[in-house]
Amino acid sequence: MLKDGYTLMHEHIFIDLSGVKKLDDCRLDCKNETIEEFKELYRNGVRNVTEVTNIGMGRDISYIKEVSEKSGINVLCATGFYKEPFYPEYVYNKSEVELAKIMVDEIKNGIDGSDVKAQIIGEIGSSKDIITETELKVFKAAIKAHLNTGIPITTHTSLGTMGHEQVKLFKSHGVNLNKVVIGHVDLSGNIKYILDMLYNGVYVEFDTIGKNNYLLDDIRVEMLKEIEKRELIDRVFLSLDITRKSNMKYNGGIGYNYIFDEFLPKLRNNGIKEESIEKMLKENPRRFFSEI
Repeated sequence: MLKDGYTLMHEHIFIDLSGVKKLDDCRLDCKNETIEEFKELYRNGVRNVTEVTNIGMGRDISYIKEVSEKSGINVLCATGFYKEPFYPEYVYNKSEVELAKIMVDEIKNGIDGSDVKAQIIGEIGSSKDIITETELKVFKAAIKAHLNTGIPITTHTSLGTMGHEQVKLFKSHGVNLNKVVIGHVDLSGNIKYILDMLYNGVYVEFDTIGKNNYLLDDIRVEMLKEIEKRELIDRVFLSLDITRKSNMKYNGGIGYNYIFDEFLPKLRNNGIKEESIEKMLKENPRRFFSEI
């Protein structure tokens, strides 16, 4: 499933949230520039990218396949539904069972009539400081699809909130927490909050690296140092969550390679072990996708 090399665990190759956000920048449709950045990722040792754009987020399988083929990077695609207000209208009318069936079909048979089968459920999201009624339904549908297929779940927490509630929900429904990663926890800026999730047995993502307008990377580094000290680094993934044209390098943004150009040197300069970096980018993703 994974090629031998580094894995970015929470990225978007094509995403279109512009309809809801009323902002063209939220339509990431710069294919040629993405291919060039992915070629650079390949040179930096990346062999896998988990693409978490799902139903209702503008997912485009042919676009994703072209980027993968021209860059040499293996892309793992997702199924599921994001969060309010980005759901297709039918999500409100269908039951948990019906929504789960849609996900299972994409896992077992392929996405949008293609031969590309979903290899992860997500990003399944909650709103800031609340899991709405419909979001709860989607979470429960995702759990049903997971229990049916065994493939892992990746989540979205709005500004890092509701992570504990997500973990509690998964535990209460008998989900194998070795197959769950809680996303965007770095945005909480709260190391105790993150450690509590890690001690519960889930994986967590520091996946908004470089978005210093939300949280300074220096704070991310300090939190990772504490996680390493507690010997919990084998439950952490790194990624950037590129979602906008303005995030891209050609537009003056950080780009997909910021993690290698800027963040890893910062980790090393602050005493994070090379072994920990290898775990977060290589060993942990491999274990996550292989654990039963």
